[in-house]
Amino acid sequence: MEVIDVADRSSGSTVKPWVRWQDWVAVVLGVYLILGTMWTATNGAAMSAMIVLGALLVIASVWSLAMPGSMTSEYSHMLLGVLLFISPWVLGYTGFMGASWTSWIVGVLAVIAGAAALPEANAAHRGIAGQH
Repeated sequence: MEVIDVADRSSGSTVKPWVRWQDWVAVVLGVYLILGTMWTATNGAAMSAMIVLGALLVIASVWSLAMPGSMTSEYSHMLLGVLLFISPWVLGYTGFMGASWTSWIVGVLAVIAGAAALPEANAAHRGIAGQH
C-alpha cells in the first residue's frame, strides 16, 4: 500500500507549516500596524486599536502558519481586517489621517490575505480530514 503525502497533491505548500506566503503577509501587516503607532499621530483610541488589533493579527497569523489546515485562522484574518477598516469611524479617530489610512489599508490587505489563503487552507483541511 502506497502512502501519498498530502503536500504532493497540490501546490506543495498547502500542508507544510510555516511556508504559506499569505500568512507571512498577515504577520508583517500586524507588526507594521503595531510599529506604525511610533511614526503616525494618534490619540488613545487609535493607538489602542492599532496595537490590540495588530497583536491579534500577528497571533492569528502565527496560528495559521503553525496549523495550515485551520480555516478558522483565515477567517480571523478577515474579521480583524474588517474591524481595522471600521475602527477609525467607530472609535472616532478619522481626524488622525495617518492612523486612519494605516488602519484602512492594513484592514483591506488583511482581508485580501485571508481570502487568498482560504483555498489552500480548505485544501489542507480536506486533505488532513481525509487521512483520519
